[in-house]
Amino acid sequence: NVAKAKEAAQAAGAIALAIDDERYPPLLRVIHDPPPLLYVRGDPAVLQEPHLAVVGSRRASPAGLRVAQILTGQVARAGLHICSGLALGIDGAAHRGALEAGGKSVAVMATGIDTIYPHRHLALAAQLEQAGCLVTEFPPGTPPLRQNFPKRNRIISGLSLGVLVIEAALPSGSLITAGTALAQGREVFALPWSMLHDGGRGCLQL
Repeated sequence: NVAKAKEAAQAAGAIALAIDDERYPPLLRVIHDPPPLLYVRGDPAVLQEPHLAVVGSRRASPAGLRVAQILTGQVARAGLHICSGLALGIDGAAHRGALEAGGKSVAVMATGIDTIYPHRHLALAAQLEQAGCLVTEFPPGTPPLRQNFPKRNRIISGLSLGVLVIEAALPSGSLITAGTALAQGREVFALPWSMLHDGGRGCLQL
């Protein structure tokens, strides 16, 4: 129940937002399968403000990583927060681009709020907690399980006005996120790549 979830959240240094809480993100509340409960570390008020989701390959090219940082910096300076999934590759570059521009960023996790994955993003997660927030629907103690990553993706798009796909192969989790965005009535943007760049074929398909 909600009371037990709030206790577990507090023990993990987080808060729990039920779907009827006024701090629950309004854009997420209106998707067809919103999480009944969110665990949040950082500033939950950031979830009320407008976001652009930025996603892409975990094995991104140097060009893709650079573009992600440039574009998210520009978006952050224009007043939008950046939402992504804390993964290696494009996600990490997107979060860093927003932070380096003095903006805010939200990381949607596929683990419990007390389990930072990948481990090498521990320092980045700490920065995001100070300049944005970490959020997940999974209870504290949940390890990184393969089946939870696609579920996480609907929250990334659900929190956001639109989704920008920087670099995506075929098939890829980024295209799953683009699909959930379209199903939720959100805008989808894709960076055009050369047809010779394998990592950009998902973007060209979009």
